[in-house]
Amino acid sequence: MGFGSDDGYATHEVHNQAAVLADYNAFTGDLALQQAIALFDGGWAEAGLIKCGALTGSAHVQGLARMADRNRPELRSHDRFGNRVDEIEYHPAWHELMAGLRGSGYHSLAWKGQQPGAQVARAGVSYLWNQAENGVCCPGAMTFASIGALKIDADLLARYQEKILSNGYDPRPVPAEEKESLGVGMAMTEKQGGSDLRQTQTSARPAGPNSGPGAAYLLTGHKWFFSVPASDLFLTLARTDKGVSCFLARGWLENGERNHLLIQRLKDKCGNRANASSEVEFRDLHAVMLGEEGRGIPTILEMAHLTRLECAIASAGIIRQATSQAINHARTRSAFQRRLVDQPIMENVLADLAVEAEAHLWLAMRAAAALDNAEEKALNRIITPVAKYWICKRAPLAVAEALECHGGNGFIEEHLMARLYREAPLNGVWEGAGNVICLDVIRALQKPEAAGAVLDEIALARGAHPALDASLGVLSDRLARPGELEADARRTVEQLANALSASLLLRHAPNAVSEAFCATRLGNGAMALGTLPKGSACAAIIERAAVAAG
Repeated sequence: MGFGSDDGYATHEVHNQAAVLADYNAFTGDLALQQAIALFDGGWAEAGLIKCGALTGSAHVQGLARMADRNRPELRSHDRFGNRVDEIEYHPAWHELMAGLRGSGYHSLAWKGQQPGAQVARAGVSYLWNQAENGVCCPGAMTFASIGALKIDADLLARYQEKILSNGYDPRPVPAEEKESLGVGMAMTEKQGGSDLRQTQTSARPAGPNSGPGAAYLLTGHKWFFSVPASDLFLTLARTDKGVSCFLARGWLENGERNHLLIQRLKDKCGNRANASSEVEFRDLHAVMLGEEGRGIPTILEMAHLTRLECAIASAGIIRQATSQAINHARTRSAFQRRLVDQPIMENVLADLAVEAEAHLWLAMRAAAALDNAEEKALNRIITPVAKYWICKRAPLAVAEALECHGGNGFIEEHLMARLYREAPLNGVWEGAGNVICLDVIRALQKPEAAGAVLDEIALARGAHPALDASLGVLSDRLARPGELEADARRTVEQLANALSASLLLRHAPNAVSEAFCATRLGNGAMALGTLPKGSACAAIIERAAVAAG
């Protein structure tokens, strides 16, 4: 006897499952993002952001992201004849995603044309793509940030800038001279040093009679983490007689040969699986010194400061996607005879996630705006690492809460939430883990102009909420004693982040959002999500954050 529906044995009729959130516009469906882009002078990029939002919210890109994550890159160390080739083979979905990302100007929008708000416009593209597939964002971010370091050497910048900023995508493993577009990577971390770049042991010796900036060198050593080893160009550190210096190396030499790096293995990572990260050995790697000899760490930090901002934007995007998924699930699934979103305890959780997501959006975009404005150099020096630390620190908590909203459906690999969950901690590790970033903030706060700049920014909302005024008073007292900050560095940076976010929300977001944030994130509020105080306008907050398919 069969078991078809006509036999009365049908047990798999699908009902009361949440609708898939796909084929929506991640830009036009995000009111807060649109407002932040316009406020911080990025409105000229709206047409491109609308196009990018449609692409990153499409079912097609969601499918590509799943395929790229499932089919990880593979190392091809030798060809079939036994020749060493050190190539990375990617799934076709990776290449299509990379072409879309570069076509959106992810890496180039901040540097082309130099319009006001250029960094903000690019941050908007990053925010959207980090809701789609985080793996391809890593090579895009490093290529974007490389310009910050290459500006130190006008000749190298002139040689490579046009191809670096090309919106085309060419994955061929061939010399830069044969390509119309170039990707740039970064290889700094060594086994013995980690974030302490002063422990760099890779050595560099002149390749000819000349030495110093712009001269050719041969590098020998080992790098513990090299993301995107298939990069056409990459920045790295090595030690000379004068100390740790910065170098620009090519992936392939002008004669067509692979530069002298051996990919030892690809890292088997918890998340960011579509992107290849590797251990590599340099054996007389050909490179050119970038910047002053012995000043390699400050030189490469010109790039790292930008990638730290990128970590903040990326984590904000991840939180936004997790929140969108949770709201969509709760709106389209029922339990106990009511939609999940209509149940007060779930409504509170969703509204709190939405408040969290919007606060991080405004903080990240304000950091990008400070980078756009030369007059805000002191604020930029503080707000970028503050945003990097706190948004990245909150991402795992927010994503875990959003995943829980789905129940067991969120904990299977077929669901986008599983990938976000594995991805969420990564930006907190990249470009300096939490303690490193907090110490960087404390160092910057030793300069009165930096402390003054961040307090002035917070004070723009003075008088708008008593909790913010109280927080501003506490911070003013604390920053007046910079020598005492290190022991309490994490608390100080957290309070700076929340005060900055509160100030931004009070000035630019609806009262429902800003009031809920101030009531729970300033002072001694409960830090578990879903603890907004009674009377919070939860439905209005959720409505603002929700996106609709179609």
